[in-house]
Parts: sequence; C-alpha cells; structure tokens
Amino acid sequence: MAFVTDKEVLKPGLIIFRRADVDHRNFYCRVKLPKADRYKTISLKTSDINAAREKAFDQDADVRFRLKHDVPVFNHPFRAVANEYLATQEARAKRVEISKERPKKLKAVIEGALNAYVGSTQVHLIGDELWAGYPAWRRENGAGRNTRNGVREVSAEQAAALDAREAAARAKAMEARGFKKLRPQAAATAPAEGRTVAFISDSTIRFEMSIFGAVMNYAIKKRYVPTSQRFDERPKLKTMRRDEFTLEEYRHLHTVGRSWVKAAIRPSSTWYRTVAYNFILIMCNTGMRPSEAKNLRWRDMTTGTDREGRELVVLFVQGKGKSRKLVAPKSVGEYFGRIREATRQYRRDAAKEGETIPEIVFRPEDRVFTTVTGEPAKSLYKAMIEDLLTKAKLREGASGVPRSTYCFRHTYATFRLAEGVDVYFLAEQMGTSVKMIEEHYGHVNTVKHADLLLQGMSSWEPHAAGGEVAADSTKAKRTPRAKARTAEPSGKPRRRYKS
Repeated sequence: MAFVTDKEVLKPGLIIFRRADVDHRNFYCRVKLPKADRYKTISLKTSDINAAREKAFDQDADVRFRLKHDVPVFNHPFRAVANEYLATQEARAKRVEISKERPKKLKAVIEGALNAYVGSTQVHLIGDELWAGYPAWRRENGAGRNTRNGVREVSAEQAAALDAREAAARAKAMEARGFKKLRPQAAATAPAEGRTVAFISDSTIRFEMSIFGAVMNYAIKKRYVPTSQRFDERPKLKTMRRDEFTLEEYRHLHTVGRSWVKAAIRPSSTWYRTVAYNFILIMCNTGMRPSEAKNLRWRDMTTGTDREGRELVVLFVQGKGKSRKLVAPKSVGEYFGRIREATRQYRRDAAKEGETIPEIVFRPEDRVFTTVTGEPAKSLYKAMIEDLLTKAKLREGASGVPRSTYCFRHTYATFRLAEGVDVYFLAEQMGTSVKMIEEHYGHVNTVKHADLLLQGMSSWEPHAAGGEVAADSTKAKRTPRAKARTAEPSGKPRRRYKS
C-alpha cells in the first residue's frame, strides 16, 4: 500500500502505521484475524508512538475476545446489512424464485422508514428496546394514506417535514418512471397549527417489521450478530375492524345504487357506475378479497349444481400467494353478465354514426374488472364506490371509520354467520382460518345467541314451552334447502325480510 508510512510490526499479525493520504499524523493499527485471511484496520487517534503501541495491543486483545465469545468483530451499520439483504432478494427475483415486485417493496421500506429509524445504528447494537419501540416511533413519525386508521394532530414543523418527504418521494418515483422533471414550486407558507394526518395502519407496521426481522436474520446468517438478536415475536398491535353493512344498509345501498347508475350522463360514466355497482354485488355475494378480484379472469368462472340440483357459480380465485375455489349463487353469474352487457352497450354508444361495431369477444384470459379502455382496474373503482357510499350516506360505519372495498368481504362473512353457516365451511370459502373468523366476527355470535344470553332476564321469554330451555336452542330447525344456503342476499332482498 503506497500510502502507508512509519510502519512498525509489533508482533506477527499486528502492525501500526501512519497514512500519507490524510492530513493528520495519527497512527492506525491493523490486526489479522487468527485462522482467517482477514484484517481489521482501526484508527488509534493518537500521534504519539508509545501510546499508539499500547492502544494497538489493546485492540488486538479486543479482537481475540470478540472471536472467543462470538461477538461481531467488524462494524456493520443496519443500512449496509439491509442493502446486502436487498441484493440477495433481487438475485432471487431474477431467478424467478420470488416476484419481481417483491424487491421493489423491500427497497421502499428499507430506504424509507427502516433507514430513518436505525439506518446508521450498528447492527450488533440493535436489541429488544429498539425492536419493540418501532411501532410507536412509526406512528409518531409517519403519515398514512387514509383516515380509517384514525388521525393525529401534528405541529407546523412536522407537517412541513412530512410534505417535504412526500414531495421527494413523488419526484423520485416520477424520475424512475421516466417522467419529465417538474420545475420546483415556490416555497409554501408554513402549515397552520392543528393540521391532522392519518395514522400509519397496523398492517403496514407489521409488514415493515417483517422486513426488519428478515434483515436481522440475514445478519445472523452472515455472523454479523449472534443468534440472540433474532426477533421472531412481533409486538401485539390493536386490530382496526372495518365496519360491515347491516341488512338495512345493504338494501338502502341497492336502492341508491340503481338510481345512481341511471343518473349518469356520459357513456363512460354509465359504464363505470354499472360496473362499480355490480362489482359491489359480486363482492358481497362471494367474500372475495380485493386482490383476488383484481386477478379474476373470465376463464376462472364456471357453473355447477349442488346436491339438490340447484345452479350455482364456481369461481377460481388467486391472491396472497394462494388459490382456491369458492361457490356463489346463480345471481352472481347475472352480475357478471351485466358487466359484459355494459361493455357492449358502451361500445355502441361511443361509436360514431354509421360506424360498424365489430362483435365484442371476451377472451378467457381477459381480466373481468378493467377500466373502460380494457386495462386492469388497479384501484377497483375506488373513487366511484366512495361517491356511491357518500350519496347513500354510508361512507362511514358505526365506529366513524370510513369504509373501504374490504368492507364488502366483511359484510359477506357477517351475513353468512348470521344465517347459521358453519364457521369451518365459511373459513374454507373465504380462504382464511377458523381462528380469524372467531376473532374478527365474535360480535355476530352475540346476536345469534341472544336467546341464551338473555335467558332468565325480566321481560324475556324463552321459546321453549314451560320455561324449559331446549338442548341447543341456538340451532333453529332448518330444512335441507335452508342448510345448503351459503350466499349473500342478492340484488333483490329475500322474501322473508320485510322492508
């Protein structure tokens, strides 16, 4: 090394030296790791040769102690380890072991929240306190995308910092996509005091902590940290339950939805409203996840019959890395038919006078839920659904939290449980676990088992004659036809319900 001067060998594997490429005259030492072709260079921060010798021997002893007790020898900031981990995931994506989108999500989290939290921290110094403190730090320093997770008030300085961070992220995204760089806007006035921002959702925090944990596990694998720094247990976070629709709200949504579709003026508006309206009916009658609806193609739909010969629709859905078949009533097939007919009608209405309209063919591989131009509907008609819910005065649920597309899945589960569908069959239909159903929909059982809960209270008379309680009064006598029902109320309310 040409820049090494004043070199002195203190013992085999330990030297001190000065560097010619720096302005100061302080000494450095280089320690060779026993039984390895690796070296560690350390600044001794002194220009006195005697002090440098003493410190060099101390550093040599420290390295040997670390090796003996399995303590990391080299310093590794979390940022560097995370980038190493990210490189391994990008290599996996190239080998098609994971999706190509996965490394992009990892990079966004690592370069964003995680680096801001522990990016410069040496990875061997990250312990239980930093791990468990992440959710609270994230909630206090981040801003969510919607208000269903609640809101918090921020200071003018925090608001300005959040705005600057959002603007930088937007500019970076535009540059990555090849968009023309916009001219910087004039500095805005300081945000007013009392501004509120949405909380980061718990699901986002869980996802980020899974990446946090994956980076730490990678550090263990590389022997940067001991196995005691494996964080398998996730801090328990509160669950924000999305409000489902009651039966009365569901009927009201139908009534407003039909008039909302008819009120459209332009052909494209009519198409979007028709598709969004029938999308709601399909989601409430199948229990699909939004991600599964995005992936749905025309080939994924078939028809069948149950044991009593009644027609039903069978859907093959894919999402969350899994696939399954679910069943739906015949009416769901009619809703899909309305979407096809709305597309044909739009082409006729949008055609120029005298223009010949070719027959529209829905190919098996085409997606079901698209934009008016045929592109995949990434937002699943979010703006249209919010507009309909606002007009129906159903935008917010009983808890005051704005409803999202996921509420249709919750509505499906609530209605099915209220109808007495076995929780095991419902879990299979919805592609989830019995435990999740029991945890998230216990409130339905309170109403379903009201006859038991209110037994013996004043003004409450049990159904059993002579005050005797039947062996299982929660199970009403049901015909085989009633037991086989597994679908949501359709666009037309069932006859037994009276408005």
